[in-house]
Amino acid sequence: MASFAPPAHFFLIPTSPIISLSPYPFFSRLCDLRVLCGKIRLKFSVFQQSAKILFVLCFVLLIVVPATAKALPDGLKPGPADVLVAGVVDGDTVVLKTPMMGATQIRLVGIQAPKLALGRKNFPTWPLAAESKALLATLVDGQPLTLSFGGAEKDRHGRLLAHLHRSDGTWIQGEMLKRGMARVYSFADNRSAVADMLALEHGARKAKRGIWGLPYYAVRNPENADELSRLAGTFHLVEGRVADAVRIKGQVYLNFGQDWRKDFTITLNSKVVRLFAKTGVDPLALKGRMVRVRGWLKKYNGPMIEASHPEQIEVMAQ
Repeated sequence: MASFAPPAHFFLIPTSPIISLSPYPFFSRLCDLRVLCGKIRLKFSVFQQSAKILFVLCFVLLIVVPATAKALPDGLKPGPADVLVAGVVDGDTVVLKTPMMGATQIRLVGIQAPKLALGRKNFPTWPLAAESKALLATLVDGQPLTLSFGGAEKDRHGRLLAHLHRSDGTWIQGEMLKRGMARVYSFADNRSAVADMLALEHGARKAKRGIWGLPYYAVRNPENADELSRLAGTFHLVEGRVADAVRIKGQVYLNFGQDWRKDFTITLNSKVVRLFAKTGVDPLALKGRMVRVRGWLKKYNGPMIEASHPEQIEVMAQ
């Protein structure tokens, strides 16, 4: 250990001349000084040992104490308690071991996984539905899960509309999107964390992971109006440039062709237009812009998607 030199203000410097020529007072003061220095060295040594012990304790705590969950995405609020999953219905729905808030199931809000028939007559199973279900089962199996909410807490079927988080910080919705086993599927009454989810979906789509490597889930071109009409009744992403934007009796129509009777259109009713205005977006200003819209295709004067909230439409770089 390096030697410790006490600060100057610890020295007893006399303010008047020493008159006595005897050496004893000098040696007496020198002894006092050595004792003082010894005490200082002892205190400094104790301080160093305490600091080392504190450092070791902090290091041990970092190893022993389990990692806490990461901060929730923007807009989400934690639920009342942790839950355990008893089973998985499909890639976006789980069954609880113990009911929570009067519900026995949780619908993973904000995402849509490939659908299974689940006993529905004439309902085709979507590609990778079984794989999506298996991934969700792996993510939640035996894990105590924390709930968070970002809007309406139950759907019309009585299921909780919640985000799920593991104790290691894994956001289940985010993991399903990141691995390409689900798409973003937001609603007007559940719009929190959509930006985070869209970013994760974008990464998976760019890498062609999971569903994004299959033509079934391909982003559609609005110029192929006949194809979109044949897909009526199914959920899709459509990406293209808005040819015209008009308001008629409070309703806005975003047309992607010159013939509104046949070409693809996005419609926004007056309530939705007001919702856009609250976010500072004027739908009429989308004329000439590249956009990506997601929703259920319908057929009315050509193929169309009814937008119910701003997050349904992504404005892309020119």
